[in-house]
Amino acid sequence: MATKIRLQRGGRKGYAFYSIVIADARAPRDGKFTEKIGTYNPNTNPATVDLNFERALYWVECGAQPTDTARNILGSEGVYLMKHLRGGVKKGAFDEATAQKKFDAWKADKQKGLDAVRANEAKAKKDAYAKELEAEKKINADIAKKVAEKKAAAAAAKAEAAANAEPAAEEAPAEA
Repeated sequence: MATKIRLQRGGRKGYAFYSIVIADARAPRDGKFTEKIGTYNPNTNPATVDLNFERALYWVECGAQPTDTARNILGSEGVYLMKHLRGGVKKGAFDEATAQKKFDAWKADKQKGLDAVRANEAKAKKDAYAKELEAEKKINADIAKKVAEKKAAAAAAKAEAAANAEPAAEEAPAEA
């Protein structure tokens, strides 16, 4: 039986969500599978991957062939790096502790990069919000200025009308 590591699509139209599964190569994409080893959500930035690392490593070492996307996901999660390091331990190039130390250093560096991406995105969102707020304040100030001018013009017109009406009121009783 040829075993594949592939993505099984879920989610609604236009908002895909994937399960990472171990399946027979002859099974349909969303059909029967042997084991579910994780999930992949490409809708977030960066994409969210929840993977059972040990099971993924087990299946890769057993010879399961991943699809291109699954290979990229497994590589970004470090499954292939750990397989490579375990091969070095088996050959005697270094011991298990050194391999784990190298893997932990790689994982920490990768996490730092992901944190930087999240921080940049949060900063960009905050800057965009501040820019929108500043533009809205400017528009509101312009509107307030126009309203004040309109009220001042109306008050001046009312005062002028009242000033014109007073002399006419004084002349009317004199004629009577």
